[in-house]
Amino acid sequence: MWGVQRMIVSDTKWTPKLSSATRSKYEALASAIRDGVADGQLGPGAQLPPVRDLAYRIGVTPGTVARAYRLLVDDRVLVAGVGRGTFVADRPSHVPVGLSSDLAQMPSLTADPAQEEPDLGYLVSPRMPDRGQAALMTRVLGELSAQPTHILMRYPSRTTDRVARAAFHATLDPEAIGSSQIDDIVLAHGGQNAVVMIMQTVLHGPAPAIIVDELSYNGFRSAAELCRAEVHSVPWDAEGPDPEVFAQIVRDHRVQLYCTAAEVCNPTTRATSPARRAQIARIARHHGVHVIDDDCYSRTRRVGPSYRALLPDLGWYVTSPSKSLTPSLRIGFALAPSSCAPALVRTATGHSFGISQMICHTYAAMMADPSLPGILAAVTARIAQDIACAVDTLQGYDLTWADGAPFVWLTLPAPWRAGAFADAAKAQGVVLKSAEAFVQRDSRMVHAVRIAVNGEISHDDFRNAMLRLRGLLDAPPARIAV
Repeated sequence: MWGVQRMIVSDTKWTPKLSSATRSKYEALASAIRDGVADGQLGPGAQLPPVRDLAYRIGVTPGTVARAYRLLVDDRVLVAGVGRGTFVADRPSHVPVGLSSDLAQMPSLTADPAQEEPDLGYLVSPRMPDRGQAALMTRVLGELSAQPTHILMRYPSRTTDRVARAAFHATLDPEAIGSSQIDDIVLAHGGQNAVVMIMQTVLHGPAPAIIVDELSYNGFRSAAELCRAEVHSVPWDAEGPDPEVFAQIVRDHRVQLYCTAAEVCNPTTRATSPARRAQIARIARHHGVHVIDDDCYSRTRRVGPSYRALLPDLGWYVTSPSKSLTPSLRIGFALAPSSCAPALVRTATGHSFGISQMICHTYAAMMADPSLPGILAAVTARIAQDIACAVDTLQGYDLTWADGAPFVWLTLPAPWRAGAFADAAKAQGVVLKSAEAFVQRDSRMVHAVRIAVNGEISHDDFRNAMLRLRGLLDAPPARIAV
């Protein structure tokens, strides 16, 4: 394993043999890189080789290298930027890993690739098309300037944010979400912030544990890391999370929270069937497990009730307008079980005192504006147009999608591997998100990619990107280098 370190640093062609390692290859490689960082052979800011290059040179699969890199990124030993590579974190030795200043020191982590590389087909994360919402927001902000000055001068509170909570409450369907009161709603700075606050409210003890779906939104894992929680993943079958495995994980690890997206699993677009939701709810109720149901991505027509409707005392509902209107309006909503709302309010107050009156009044005014339904319909239509294009262009391949969701999930045919396909697509000017971003570090590797709608590029540009992907699928390389 020492040879791995020498190879990375000095670029020698000597290839170590990892087969004799007593642990898995990705753990052995991660350990070698970690040791190289610790003893100074890999200095702060040093760039590591691309995944495929290192895999070829040490005789492992790209998935093994990618998993080792991901493990070290999760542990803040390395940092990675889309399209830029993987680097040793620039962190002073006296700063604990969990309190590192990597984000401030590595601009690549906070850069916006879609802005910095406008020629690329950036299809990593969904971006909403502007169908009038920017003009509406501009007008509403102008009208807000004529309101009493206390809106601009005072701290937020449960009194000042009531206008936004009432506007949101008016959109809720009790059959889908369960019975609720305005006071059950707690505002957040977006859906991710709502997830973090719920975890901080629910989780307790020195080593809390949560469950996520085997393929799931990586924000759940990031939130768990902030809360020092162990993360366990549950596999899915045709109906949703496997109930027997789910129950076993709950028993074995004393799980306190399950994070899921029952309507639109991100990234697969699949929904948990109503019957399976009922099964999972029964298990959760029996063991006292809370459930966060993330509904930031929603279908045109719901499949079934949320976990909040099924678990009035344990179910939490999270959503935001980021995936339907605009992410720049930093507001999200956590709908708590009525008995838990005061505790979540306390957590939110400890975070930031709440959401500013400017944002609350802007959201409420936009929701009440008569032009909003037409704007939302136009946004949905553009998303549907791009999704239909992807489905038509990639016909014949294993593609899943959901009406209303702004992305599709492409399971790759052999011999393609997720990392290799993402690299090849980038070389063709199309940037995708590989399945590696959605799995636990110890989960089985899935060779698939998520293709997101980017409403900031034209439909013709999106179609051209799909044609380039089709070309890669139709003419794969004879052999994927490992």
